[in-house]
Amino acid sequence: MFICLLLQYGFINTCLKSLVVEKYGEETWEKLRLQAGVQDSFLTFEVYKDEITMQLLDKACKMLGVPADMVLREFGEYFFEFCKRSGYDHMLRTLGGNLYEFIENLDALHSYLSLSYQEMNAPSFRVEKNEDGSMHLHYYSDRRGLCHIVPGIIGAAALDFFNIELSMEIVNQTEEEERTGKKEHIVFLVTQTPVFSYKERNEFSSSPQYVADSAKYIENQQNKEDLEKGKNAVRDRGSSVCPVKKSHWKTIRGMITLGRGKLLRGFDPVYPKSLWIDTKTFCNGLPFHMVFDKELRVKQAGVSIQKIVPGLQTMGICLDHYFSIVHPEVPFTISSIQKFINSQFVFQTRREMMPESWKQRPMLELRGQMIWMESLQCMLYLCSPLLRTLHELEERQMHIADIAPHDVTRDLILLNQQRLAEMELSNQLERKKEELRILSKHLEEEKKKTEALLYAMLPQHVANQLKEGKRVEAGEFKECTILFSDVVTFTNICAQCEPIQIVLMLNSMYLRFDRLTTVHDVYKVETIGDAYMVVGGVPVPVSTHAERVANFALGMIIAAKDVQNPVSGNPIQIRVGIHTGPVLAGVVGEKMPRYCLFGDTVNIASRMESHGVPSKIHLSSSAYQCLKYKNFEMTERGEIEVKGKGKMHTYFLIRNKAATENEILGRPVKDLDSGRESAQSIQECRMETIPATQTQPEKDQAPAIAMKYIDGPTDEQNSLKRRNQAKIADLTGKTYDSKSDGSLHGSQQADDGSCPPNQGRVKPATEEPRNRNIRSNFCTLL
Repeated sequence: MFICLLLQYGFINTCLKSLVVEKYGEETWEKLRLQAGVQDSFLTFEVYKDEITMQLLDKACKMLGVPADMVLREFGEYFFEFCKRSGYDHMLRTLGGNLYEFIENLDALHSYLSLSYQEMNAPSFRVEKNEDGSMHLHYYSDRRGLCHIVPGIIGAAALDFFNIELSMEIVNQTEEEERTGKKEHIVFLVTQTPVFSYKERNEFSSSPQYVADSAKYIENQQNKEDLEKGKNAVRDRGSSVCPVKKSHWKTIRGMITLGRGKLLRGFDPVYPKSLWIDTKTFCNGLPFHMVFDKELRVKQAGVSIQKIVPGLQTMGICLDHYFSIVHPEVPFTISSIQKFINSQFVFQTRREMMPESWKQRPMLELRGQMIWMESLQCMLYLCSPLLRTLHELEERQMHIADIAPHDVTRDLILLNQQRLAEMELSNQLERKKEELRILSKHLEEEKKKTEALLYAMLPQHVANQLKEGKRVEAGEFKECTILFSDVVTFTNICAQCEPIQIVLMLNSMYLRFDRLTTVHDVYKVETIGDAYMVVGGVPVPVSTHAERVANFALGMIIAAKDVQNPVSGNPIQIRVGIHTGPVLAGVVGEKMPRYCLFGDTVNIASRMESHGVPSKIHLSSSAYQCLKYKNFEMTERGEIEVKGKGKMHTYFLIRNKAATENEILGRPVKDLDSGRESAQSIQECRMETIPATQTQPEKDQAPAIAMKYIDGPTDEQNSLKRRNQAKIADLTGKTYDSKSDGSLHGSQQADDGSCPPNQGRVKPATEEPRNRNIRSNFCTLL
């Protein structure tokens, strides 16, 4: 993988995503991806446009405020580690025993990987040793501006494989005119510094044998010099005589010496006086080889290559007439070939020089190495057919038998056939994995929508228990405050209007009321027709339940003025009744389960509403006692006859002396509110003409700001809650959340048949057939 897969394949983009997520977080990657306009995930073996990677790198530099060279260098270091984690470290370690050999064989690695990754466009590397131990690394690439990746990758590999720190400095940057396809030529000056860990350095310097080891090192260096001089003398002495056959004991002694590693350092190859192979055998044994001189005239060619390119049977023809150099992309001259003598060369036959019957076939490519023969002033090209699959072999009408038995190309074709099949299978698995990831993401979104809808019907903790299959036990609440409200003359309005007008009116009113439930953190129990029921202190007990419900009632009176009566065109009037007492709450039924309140408190609260006065908030004596010392202005109504309860002492709630209208309605506080009284005074409320925009969605308003209470959450918790509400709004299309503990409002009956919330309400006889089945949920959906 290494440098050869830079760009093009999805592996590099996956690496870039991993780097951003690991070092800067998922949110940063999401912003970067959106700015670059690319997808979230990439397939490893899929080919992508270079512009995607370049766009990601460019946006990353701008977003992080980091220079491009630093981003590329960091990316290069991370890319090396990413390749190791992906299982390519063993392949990279075997390239060479030192850094020079490692870099020198990078092109060979690219050539091998090109068998599997056919669309890759790899850079090229050439390294030169200097007398002072430094190196000049030549980097050639079709793509501009990516040279700073090289120090990151090479530096990380040198540190990991050879324990060497590198300093790489650009000494020359030009456009290489000699190369036909490459556009950028960068020359790096590479200096090496051995690295010792802190522990190794301390142990080494504090060891008592440090001085002795230093002396031994100097002695070994002197012995090496003496040994080298001896070897040179033996070489000079033996160059003029024939090689002498070693005795049996010398051979044994040499094997023992080899075990100690000394013979290997003193190895000196022995060559015969003459070549013991005839020309015919050589051309048959190496069927793919060519010998040509400085003028590119062919002197010799293998039998198989003669069969494929019949023109080579005429000795003395120019090689560049029949072949072109594909890699490295250099001019077809001896000087250019000698410059890249350590690289693998790929030749391709020229179509116009092939026989007429072969011109329709794909052109054959040869891959091999160049060897300069100084004594003959000729170049030997040892090569093999560059074939990736059996299909390519058949397209060129070749057979395995055409390749020499000793040539590993035979095995490589078969192995690569299997490798490509595995890659295709892996690619299919990646696609399926990506499809599953997308489906899982969509499933999670749908799950959130379902949960949001469920939490709109039931309290969150109750809904979670039902989802887990548990039975929800009824809970007793020692003290809570219940509110009922209805629309004055609702029956007459229904009789004189179209049903759709009633629906629009109720929807406009309930949207405003639902927003208030979020402001004061009260729980919406149900709506039946024009009746609206909320409770404070249930399902989450709070000590300020009466204050919350009272402020909610004041907000209802104010909000109702913005809702137009479809008959008269005037603002509608509502009655509100409040009572405080104990209740029992629980879930009843299995189909369409509802969270219901039971107890006489529900019945009395309903009586307070039905015996109330239009645009007034009617309080029972228990509710009055809870609000008596809470900065609320209240007036005494006196004793009244309450159906089923006899005489009761009741009160009217006028206003909140400590809160402004904007605070009660959950709107941003304006300066003009600071110097005047609250507009909660019900007695001073003026009947204003309402514009015909009552059906405009409430979500156009600003987000609700929760009113602060002594037992309420902190500002940070409120902020978190608002963010959660915004998420739910994205899923449900609403901008409010009327449940006190994070869920939306529910619509359920407040009581059973023994004490329904509307049983004792005093209504005219004409209101008996009124329709109680209109639901706010339906209104919102409509």
